[in-house]
Amino acid sequence: MHRFFVNQNQIEDTWIHIQGSDVNHIRNVLRMKPGEEILVSDGNKMEYTCCIEALDKEEVLAKIVYAQENGLELPSRIYLFQGLPKGDKMELIIQKAVELGVYEVIPVNTKRCVVKLDSRKEVSKLKRWQAISESAAKQSKRLVIPQVTGVKSFEEAVKFAGQMDIRLIPYELAKGMEETREVLEGIRPGQSIGLFIGPEGGFEDKEIDMAVNNGILPITLGKRILRTETAGMTLLAILMYLLEKQ
Repeated sequence: MHRFFVNQNQIEDTWIHIQGSDVNHIRNVLRMKPGEEILVSDGNKMEYTCCIEALDKEEVLAKIVYAQENGLELPSRIYLFQGLPKGDKMELIIQKAVELGVYEVIPVNTKRCVVKLDSRKEVSKLKRWQAISESAAKQSKRLVIPQVTGVKSFEEAVKFAGQMDIRLIPYELAKGMEETREVLEGIRPGQSIGLFIGPEGGFEDKEIDMAVNNGILPITLGKRILRTETAGMTLLAILMYLLEKQ
């Protein structure tokens, strides 16, 4: 069953008013008709099974058949601070991070980032990245569309992460796997988690020092060096397993 997202103000009593680009997708791409069922999420915690009542160029009107709270989201909000990678790797990272349950993706401009975005390119990239997040959220049956924020400097990212309960930064010189296992297994559902992933070439020593001085804990992901597009996915997958089994 196809899933769509709406704002709370688009839900009225037993009706949902679907607007924007989803209207064209429903009418002209999926070629859906009145009487067909769809899933609609309010972007928070409610999921609605609906029956399409009417379609026009501006709106699809859907009648709520039943509503339920859904447990599809992880019990913790995970923020991925991703050092800007080369090429189109960011698109893959966002797609897979959303599938694995990330709550928000924060692109970070670190010292070793090769990619430098001017304001015009950043606007274009953010629009593309947010569309990828929405598509991945629909495909993986998420109840929310994870936000991709504007690009932050490393200093800004560290400051932003200060509000989170757990902050981790994979680092090749961190202590052994036993210490990392204790840290990860000690995370409890409901705690917010910030994950810092470096670009190709990793973080500079000064960035690691800044992170540590601000309470961000270095951990290891094993004896092998992982690519930037692999490291975040590895850590997200581990956290998904640990949080959902509790």
